[in-house]
Amino acid sequence: MTFPQRVKIVEVGPRDGLQNEKASVSTQAKLAFIDQLADAGLSVVEVTAFVSPKWVPQMADHNEVMQGLKRRPGVRYPVLVPNMQGYAAARAVGADEIAVFAAASEAFSQKNINCSIDESLARFAPVMAAAKQDGVAVRGYVSCVLGCPYQGDVPIADVVRVAKALYDIGCYEVSLGDTIGTGTPTKARAMLTAVASVVPMAQLAVHFHDTWGQALANLYAVLELGVATIDSSAAGLGGCPYAKGASGNVATEDVVYLLNGMGIETGVDLEKLSAAGRFITAQLGKAVASKAAVALAARNQ
Repeated sequence: MTFPQRVKIVEVGPRDGLQNEKASVSTQAKLAFIDQLADAGLSVVEVTAFVSPKWVPQMADHNEVMQGLKRRPGVRYPVLVPNMQGYAAARAVGADEIAVFAAASEAFSQKNINCSIDESLARFAPVMAAAKQDGVAVRGYVSCVLGCPYQGDVPIADVVRVAKALYDIGCYEVSLGDTIGTGTPTKARAMLTAVASVVPMAQLAVHFHDTWGQALANLYAVLELGVATIDSSAAGLGGCPYAKGASGNVATEDVVYLLNGMGIETGVDLEKLSAAGRFITAQLGKAVASKAAVALAARNQ
């Protein structure tokens, strides 16, 4: 068991964090948020999703967000795409990295995108072919790796199968998502150990939600196994619009504080990150959901 010396944080606040928020956030506020996150030292900021505005209204301004980006050297700005139509739209406004998603739960796949797991994977074949031809990097998400809101427990074998499928079709990294935040450390370790037997650990990321308050405990448990990429959302924003009660990704501020305390490098400035979290929650008219950010603000008063 060895902890990584450095962890790459994939900031998903502007996309996964905002997509489920009912209060509309202006394009300018989103762009300011993204720039603040990059300024804080985050090297990967997922900025938007090329999905139907009918289903995810908050992402309706994806073109404007991409066109307004102030790209910083050394920072990647991936976008989520569900299919070939989304890919073409993303490429038309300069996207150079994308993410695709599949579920480890058959029930969730049907409820979320109205097709089976195998059908969802088949939809990605033309996307992967086009991305390869265009030199576009593709990241893969697997949702419901530690539980499903519709079917309950998700067999580890199903998680392994979907993760391997995404890796085999060309995803450079596969992010394992506890969509409803029901996982606990023992289950998280067992799941990651199984997936790492077919996908190299260096190509795996974890994406934990904090619905039941287990995200940091789960992160510590899998960091011991050597995983070195963590998805998180500034201010603890987000959830899944199709998973009732799944409120909140693990807060990036809390992750950075944990890693700092463990002597693990992130390259992220906690003060600047916390300021970005305060900025976006002010736009939403809600409180910051990060304990570290709240404590830091109190200390600085």
